[in-house]
This record gives sequence, C-alpha cells and structure tokens, in this order.
Amino acid sequence: MSSRLHIALPITINAIQDIAMTAPFKPTPEHHANDRHFLHPWQDVSSLGEDEWTVLEASNGIYVKDTEGNQLIDGPGGMWCVNVGHGREEMVEAIAGQLRQLSYFSPWSMAGSATTILAERLAGLTPGDLNNVFFTTGGSTAVDSALRFVFFYNNCLGRPKKKHIISRVNGYHGSTYLSASCSGKMREKRNMDMIDDQIHFLSCPKVKNLPDGMSVDAFCDAKTAELEAKILELGANKVAAFIAEPIMASGGVIIPPDGYFKRCHEVCRKHDVLFIADEVVTSFGRLGHYFASEEVFGVIPDMITTAKGLTSGYIPMGALFISDRLMEDIRKSSNEARSFFSGFTYSGHPVAAAAAMANLDIFENDQLLEHVRQIAPYFADAMRSLLDLPVVTDVRVMGLMAGIECELDSGVPDEDRDYAFALEIDAICQEMGLLVRPIYNSCVMSPPLIITKPQIDDMISILRAGIVRATENSGTINHQ
Repeated sequence: MSSRLHIALPITINAIQDIAMTAPFKPTPEHHANDRHFLHPWQDVSSLGEDEWTVLEASNGIYVKDTEGNQLIDGPGGMWCVNVGHGREEMVEAIAGQLRQLSYFSPWSMAGSATTILAERLAGLTPGDLNNVFFTTGGSTAVDSALRFVFFYNNCLGRPKKKHIISRVNGYHGSTYLSASCSGKMREKRNMDMIDDQIHFLSCPKVKNLPDGMSVDAFCDAKTAELEAKILELGANKVAAFIAEPIMASGGVIIPPDGYFKRCHEVCRKHDVLFIADEVVTSFGRLGHYFASEEVFGVIPDMITTAKGLTSGYIPMGALFISDRLMEDIRKSSNEARSFFSGFTYSGHPVAAAAAMANLDIFENDQLLEHVRQIAPYFADAMRSLLDLPVVTDVRVMGLMAGIECELDSGVPDEDRDYAFALEIDAICQEMGLLVRPIYNSCVMSPPLIITKPQIDDMISILRAGIVRATENSGTINHQ
C-alpha cells in the first residue's frame, strides 16, 4: 500500500453515489498530512511522522470519501473484507442494538445468545462435518488457533513429535508469531524473527512460472509430488499439517492449476497429515459461495479459518472451524479431560456476533452469492481486457478477486522496479477516483460484492488509464 497522500481529482463516472455523511471529527490539514502517533501495519518505522496518508472520513456502497471531498471506488474492498458494501444500515442497527442489549460477556465462564445462535448458523453453512466453531479476533488469530489446535490434537493422541507444518512460498497466513512463521512472503520476513525449525515451504504453484515446454497438467503433477516428497523427507510421523489458501490472495491472487488443491488434500489424507484451508479471503462470497473449499475446489478440509467477510469488516471477528472427526479422535484418546488452553478476551464477542448475523441476513436477502456468480464472468472479461497492454504480463482472476501483473520489461524481471511501477499506478488511479492495492508487481482488485456491471466498467476504465499513464511516465513504451 502506498503511504503517500493523493488528492483525487473530481471525475464523472457512471453510478457515482452522493455520500451524504458527516463526520463527528473534521481532520485539519496537519491530521491528513501525517500520522505521528499511529504506527501503521508494514510501515517503515524510520519514517514515522513523515509519511503522508490519504484520510478517509465517509463511505457508501462501493465508494469511500476522503477529507478533501473526493469519492473513490474501493477497489480492494477495504482489505478483501467489505463484502456487503459500506454504510449498510442493517449492520449499523444490528451493532447498535446488541450494544444496548449486551455489550460483552466472558467466554471463559459464560455464553451469549447472539454468539450461540451465530455458531449454530455457521455450522449449517460449513462443508462436511466442520461443525465446531472457535471464535477469534481476526484471520491471524484464527490461523494461530488452528495451528495450536493441531499441536494440541497430536499431544492428545500421544504423538508429541508430529509437529511440523508445511506451507508455501507466497502464501500469507497472518501476523502472530506462529501464523507469520507459516507465511511465505519472504520479502516481508526481513528483520523479523520466525520459527524456522518446524515450518517448511513448498514452491509457489504459480502457473505463469511453469518451465518452458511443460504443460499445466504436468506442472500440477510436479507441485503435488513436491508436497508428498516433503512429507516423506520429513517423515509422515512428524508432519502435522499442510496449510494452504485456495487462492493465494496477498501473494498476488495466485490461482493454482485445476485439481491442485484436491490432489494436495488426497496426499495429506494418504499420509495422515491434517489439511487446513485458510479461507480468510475466499469465504463469505468472494468466490460466490460461503466457503470455497468444497463448492469450488472439491475439498472438505479438516479445518477452515475465516475472518474478513464474516462481518464484512464492520467489526473485528474471525473463526476456526474444526471437524467432528478430530474432536472424536480426542475424546477416544483418553477418559481424562482435554482442555484446549487457548482463547481471547474477545472470543465470540456479542457485538461482533450480531454484526456477523446481520451480514448473513444481507447475503440471504440480497441473494448476494447468486449475484457474485452471475457477475463474475463479466468481471473476469473486464480484467482480462487489460492483457492488450504491453506491460500487463498476466491477469489472474476468479470470482470477484483479480491480480493484474505488470512488468516494465518482461524479459528482465526486477522486483523493486516493478513494485515501484505498481505504486505509481496506484497513485495515478487514486487521482482519477480508484483505490488500487499494489502487491509486489500486481494490482489487486477485490471490490465489494455488490458491485454492478457499470461500476466494473468504471473501475476497469480508470485502471487502464492508470496503467497507460504510468507506462508513459516510465518512458519505456509508447502508446498510441
């Protein structure tokens, strides 16, 4: 994400909605020039108080509004999360109503009706026998909890050495010590301590990188074989779990070859390795289903993690879903009590639960999943239309998430140069009314699921213009 302050110029585009909202606090120029006391995620600490940030103060539908009064399309959907769109009154009322009724309960000693009802409702949406819901504060803590449960599970079964985790390069699983250690975005691990003796990484299943002369099917074979080889190398009696996103979101929307996810699941079953599907991004509608593992990829995992779209970002909440089979294995292992000593002060927070319930109501009432499935082909065609631009070397798209990869010289890769180019595209697009999320050399789009065809046209028109202008500014390619 660019930290520079961009002043968006007024533009006329289809279906721009008037955001008639007033903020209780009106930032002064010095407030939007820098953030002296707010250390942002991933920020260069040496520039704290010097970076300039765009300050948002209002939002509605697929749009946000900055302190200069400029309206911008929220291309990243917040952070893959504002699935039902901004400013939904149903969400506001549900949150306020729950605050009036019950603002908090201790999950250690009490239950709350909103959370109990939500857990039952979610269990009815998950695939297979994933009927046990462990609530967390977000995606990172959901993944952290999944990994801790894996260790707990093997300890209960008398397998204290079965603790190794297999992940993948370019995967992202969170920011706790354990979940970050399983994340494979290597550039972001610099100067950060990680667990390195129990976490193992496979190569990224990015189809664009398949060797010359190799078919996609052969590439899938090789990547699946790599997982099995790693399990055998470490010893199946030592490998506890394989964790994978169905689509590697923060890695740049990397979509593995057809059949890869299912075949990896089969390898895990063969060697008694638990399969964790990290659906923090792909669940709750991003691919047109509440959960993508079974519906899209044909897999019923042992565990699923989720967050983001669970409440559409209105209130922090995450969840881990655990299969009945694992619970039964633990019950059979001993007649003794088996306490899972893990949890959070805000596990199953009633206000977050109320937000999640209202979120699900919107999905049902607006037939949002059906809308995503209907509009996804149009979204894909719009994104792929950018392939005629010389600097666009790959477009990866599924559901309502896309990664547009750009390289100034496709024959000579340069990570720093191309990331700077993506940042430039972001800056130009923001001037024209579109927020873009640069990830390495890719421009990522994951708009609110309520987006319409005319709004997709607006988004792609601005993105195209931004790429063209950035290319011209680079002086490498002339466009007619």
